[in-house]
Amino acid sequence: MALPPPDPQFVLRGTSAPVHTLHFSCGGPEPDIPLLFSGSENGFIHVWNLKTHRVDTALDGHGGKSVCCVETMGGKDRLLSQGRDQRICLWDLAEGRTSVTDSVFTEHVGFCRCSLLKVAQGRWLMAMAGRSLEEVQILELPSKTSVCTLKPEVGAKLGMPMCLKLWQPSCGSQPVLLAGYEDGSVVLWNVSMGKALSQLICHQEPVMSLDFDSEKAKGISGSSEKVLSIWSLNEQQNLQVYKTHELVNAGISDITIRPDKKILATAGWDHRIRIFGWKKLKPLAVLDYHTATVHCVSFSDPRDPRDRLLAAGSKDQRISVWSIYAET
Repeated sequence: MALPPPDPQFVLRGTSAPVHTLHFSCGGPEPDIPLLFSGSENGFIHVWNLKTHRVDTALDGHGGKSVCCVETMGGKDRLLSQGRDQRICLWDLAEGRTSVTDSVFTEHVGFCRCSLLKVAQGRWLMAMAGRSLEEVQILELPSKTSVCTLKPEVGAKLGMPMCLKLWQPSCGSQPVLLAGYEDGSVVLWNVSMGKALSQLICHQEPVMSLDFDSEKAKGISGSSEKVLSIWSLNEQQNLQVYKTHELVNAGISDITIRPDKKILATAGWDHRIRIFGWKKLKPLAVLDYHTATVHCVSFSDPRDPRDRLLAAGSKDQRISVWSIYAET
């Protein structure tokens, strides 16, 4: 008989609002104790100390509008945050500072999180939903130089971009973007050429979240339906449906593959976190703690695999932190 799923290792309370995004930073002064960044519906970003389980710093840069994305840029002192105030903020947190050093106006009112890719020391590419309905804009940071605007062909009717994932097939190769759209399509874009390489209809509803494993050239996406779609990318850069997995309950807010590519986690509208083996999508655990929609899931990536954590943020204003399948 299967073992019952564990309880959270601990729970973080104190955001005073639903939690929409989470991000671990593992390169701190104590490498075995990561920092956890959370973004909330009330516009605050909280920096959590996972030793004391308390907030170290609260950042207020989005005028009370929901924070939908938080990412560190090469270390815990450089932070990027995206809010529903149509601003992406760059923060300097070194030596106790809490200042916004620069910002980008997005002109996009949807929920689409931006995506970051480090392309060189101190240089990043950022993909974000563009000004007009179907566009994705690529900027270089910190210069904020426009690289290109990705526009579907006339008459494509993809709708708004809903989720984005920038990646680089191998060191020195051209960056590419996977974008999930409102019509249920996933599109692969060549960023330097500004053109679509492949399109695949993965869902009947808007793609809410996707993640991609560049080593296996395989990705996964979820929507408001009861289906996870797994797709692969062949050597001709064509997307193909690999398999689908039927869920018990409809609605996936977020999907993330653990950095070691062994397992993945989904955040469910049914208040549950589901853990799957990535190789065969074998269901491994259902983590039933939250009392409302789970909006986001994030894995830590410490030096010692035994210290791996999973964090989940929910509409119930709590963040659950789990140690699960840490050694597999």
